[in-house]
Amino acid sequence: MTQDISLSFYKPEHLPELQSFTLTNDDKRFTSLPKEVLSQALGIQDRYPVVILKDDLPVGFFILHASKETLASYSNNPFALLLSSLSLNAVHHGKGYAKKAMLLLPAFVSGYFPWCDEIILAVNHLNIRAKHLYMKSGFLDKGRRRIGPLGEQLILHHFL
Repeated sequence: MTQDISLSFYKPEHLPELQSFTLTNDDKRFTSLPKEVLSQALGIQDRYPVVILKDDLPVGFFILHASKETLASYSNNPFALLLSSLSLNAVHHGKGYAKKAMLLLPAFVSGYFPWCDEIILAVNHLNIRAKHLYMKSGFLDKGRRRIGPLGEQLILHHFL
């Protein structure tokens, strides 16, 4: 059951659980652990760490970027947010939590970033599971591509 999934901006009490996250070997190729990106995100204006909660337990994590400089290589839309570093703790895979979180994302973004009209992300073309997740939760492939650390990335769009 996934109705007990919610999104929350990062709070210090989330830290112990986030630091204990593990990733499958496949996921390690495509994303970062929260402990690898959280302190940097907290130190940079216009980056917003978000925690996926099951009840009150952190099960997933991602970062929303509002910086025009960061967005420039993905989109020319000044009203877009970039989603990056989505990870789900490996022990919680296959339970629908990531999909539920992505379905909650548009309302979360609209509530906290009312000026935003689009969520953008880049997913590696080899990351079939993530690509499928994003497409099933409303992201669209408009044909835009970029080269990332592991080759071609699809730029996906969710219009609000």
